[in-house]
Amino acid sequence: MELDRRMLLRAALGGAVAGGLGITGPAGAAERRPPRHTIFVAGDSTAATYAVADVPRAGWGQALPLFLRPEVAVVNEALSGASSKSFADLGRLDRILAAIRPGDVLLVSFGHNDEKVEDPARGTEPWTTFQEYLRRYLDGARARRARPVLVTPVERRRFTAEGVPYLSHGEYPAAMRALAEDTGTPLIDLTALSFARWGALGPEATKTHFLWLDPGVSPNYPAGVADNTHFQAHGAIEVARLVVAAGRMLPGRDHRALCDPAIPDDSLVWPPTRPAES
Repeated sequence: MELDRRMLLRAALGGAVAGGLGITGPAGAAERRPPRHTIFVAGDSTAATYAVADVPRAGWGQALPLFLRPEVAVVNEALSGASSKSFADLGRLDRILAAIRPGDVLLVSFGHNDEKVEDPARGTEPWTTFQEYLRRYLDGARARRARPVLVTPVERRRFTAEGVPYLSHGEYPAAMRALAEDTGTPLIDLTALSFARWGALGPEATKTHFLWLDPGVSPNYPAGVADNTHFQAHGAIEVARLVVAAGRMLPGRDHRALCDPAIPDDSLVWPPTRPAES
């Protein structure tokens, strides 16, 4: 309960959000110097930035600034429920491309909602429309002399009755890997990295990473929650660590933070509202 109170206090006092695009970074960084580079995130709910009312729910894009030096800004446009198709069709990609500058980085991570092929607004097929939509992100970034990076979808918490982890994203990660190779695009294989991490932790320990809370633990989830897709703060931080550690092409990586195994959960900042939905 004490940790949860600290999280809520930090959320209320924090809110490192600048402008409509939700620029996030270490507190006070904007006053010290303007950012040299910006990392934009196009993705879904697993990467999104969550608000005070969602504590301790968090996305890995929300935690990226913990592993970057202050001269690098993060614009997390990841949107709950988005697929590569719906994100572009809603104009969210155009929003990023209007703001991105030469030398900036665009992280592109979809798959969870592309798999919902029964939904015409979101569903894509891995070897055709999924790759076609992803090419829009790559081409758009490159046309503006920015650097696109493909990030395969983070794995869900999936275990057999015997405690053996199993993959849940079908052919979407393989299609993204193939596209990265065909287009010469850097790839962070978050599917493989997270799958290995969940397997090493096992069924019980992974609950501290995903949004598993007993009743009465959090005032935002009084009845408790058992969510095998989304993260609480600890999980978001550790997935962000995987992304930045593997992302050797990312500017401003903070190697000291990457080597720190004990970054506290309340290092995260929750803004008053979800920036991508405001």
